Order: sequence, then C-alpha cells, then structure tokens
Amino acid sequence: MEKALDVRNLAIKFDDFTAVDGISFTVSAGEIFGFLGANGAGKTTTIRAICGLLNPTSGEIYVSGKNITSNISSIKPHIGYMSQKFTLYQDLTVKENILFSGALYNMSEEESLKRMKELFRYTAFDRDENETVKNLSGGTKQIISLCASILHDPDIIFLDEPTAGISPVSRVLFWELIRKLSGDGKTVFVTTHYMDEAEYCGRIALMQAGKIIGLDSPQELKEKAFTNPLYEIDVKKDKRDDFERAVSDERVGELSVYGLHYHLEVSNESGWKMLEKGWFESYRKIVPSLEDVFIKMTKTGS
Repeated sequence: MEKALDVRNLAIKFDDFTAVDGISFTVSAGEIFGFLGANGAGKTTTIRAICGLLNPTSGEIYVSGKNITSNISSIKPHIGYMSQKFTLYQDLTVKENILFSGALYNMSEEESLKRMKELFRYTAFDRDENETVKNLSGGTKQIISLCASILHDPDIIFLDEPTAGISPVSRVLFWELIRKLSGDGKTVFVTTHYMDEAEYCGRIALMQAGKIIGLDSPQELKEKAFTNPLYEIDVKKDKRDDFERAVSDERVGELSVYGLHYHLEVSNESGWKMLEKGWFESYRKIVPSLEDVFIKMTKTGS
C-alpha cells in the first residue's frame, strides 16, 4: 500500500533529555494508526515534529514521499493537526473560530463558510454557529476543533489525545467520526492513553520513554505478547502474600495486579497445579486485553 508517512530514525532531544529515541515506522494511506503510551512517552513530541512544529535532532520524515525535514512548507496544506488541548478561542463564536482557521490556510471567507457547512453536515453538528464557544460542552468543542483542523481538506489528520477530558458518550461519537474519515480515504494518526480506544486502530505503536516497544495490529500484539494462557484470579485476602511469594518462587509466570484481582500468565503448568491450595475465591481463563499487553511490554521493554 502507498505510504502516507515514513519516519526514519527520528530522535528529538531537549538539552540532555531524550524525548524521542531513534524511532522508525510507516503509516499507510487510509490507515487509522495509533500511538499508545503514558503521558511523557514521547507521543506528542513525535506528532509535533511530523507536523513541522519543532525540529528533530536527527532522522528523516517523509509525508506522501516528500522529505519534510528540509521542506516543511510544501507539505503543510496536506496535514491537519488537532492538538491535545482545546485550540479554540473561547470568547469567539463557532463561526468566528472556523473563519480564523480558514485564514491560517489562506482560504477566503466564502471558501471557509462553504467548507464549514459541509463539515457540520458531515459531523452532524447541530449547534448554532453564532454561539460562543465557551458555552459549549467539551465534546462539542472537540467536534469544532476537528472541523477547524480539517477545514482545508488535508490528506493526513493528526489527532493528539482527541477524547481526553470528554464524556464516554462523546468519545464513542468522536471515534465514529474517525472511522468515517478513514473510510473516506483519509489517513488518521491518533494518540491516546485509553486502552479501549486503541482497539479501534488498524495498527498501534506502543511507546515508552521515547522508544517504540511494540508495533502491530491489536490482535497481533496480543498474540505475540501472550503465548501462554492468561488467568484472572481472585485470591483470598489472607492468602495474597502467600500467593505472590509462591508465584515468584515457583516461577509460575508473569503476574500483574488489577485492582482486587490478579492477572497471571501461566508459563509453568506444573507450577500452576502446585498453587491450587485453596487460596482462590475464583479464577478463570481470559483473553488478553491491550492493557495486559502494555503492562507486560513496559515491564520487559519489548
């Protein structure tokens, strides 16, 4: 498939701090590609470099086959960027914010208004365009921000934590729009720390401390990370110390704490049998989640 984005050995340093540590990846045209990682992992810094908002220390970035590290101005019309925080002017109306965004892309007022109406139909936005932005909900503001970021009809759309701080219902609706954009041929690059949202991506890059520690489809990442059975276990309160000690001593497998439960990848079936000593309230075999994958990979670094 055609490459919409090709990042090669990208490194970004701020004095002695390495924010992005020599990462490489490609994104295909029309793909929903996700960056998954905790705050500070390097996701936003990477996007800002790709969008030409900061200069990389080293490495190369190709957008639609063009090397933008030396010629960012030529590619800006093809990129839409929605930053992590609301990028709207709170005291302006919806319409005024859209017109301002259009002016940044040298669009005439007539062009901006025509495109605004198209996008409002596309996103099912039904609020008054003359309403002041500060009076709107977080989810509604994000829809306006999305419309502003794609007003110039870019080929690649970068969405940095687009659903942070909005309601669960708004998150679902926003992801419906992301899938719709991808279905219409747009390439969507999205960062998130919500594990459930990452399931919607065609492929995911897991980031930790500026490095990519895993890159594949959600299903492939799960299959690669967990080659042994995974169990969810509810241990009796007075037996938790004994259980954790036995898992370690017998090298039964990888153990993670999930609230009141444990997730245990059993790599030693004989050891598992040794643990059945009446310590459990219940246990069941489960399918690994992306959260399981992320926790395991961040422990091992790969």
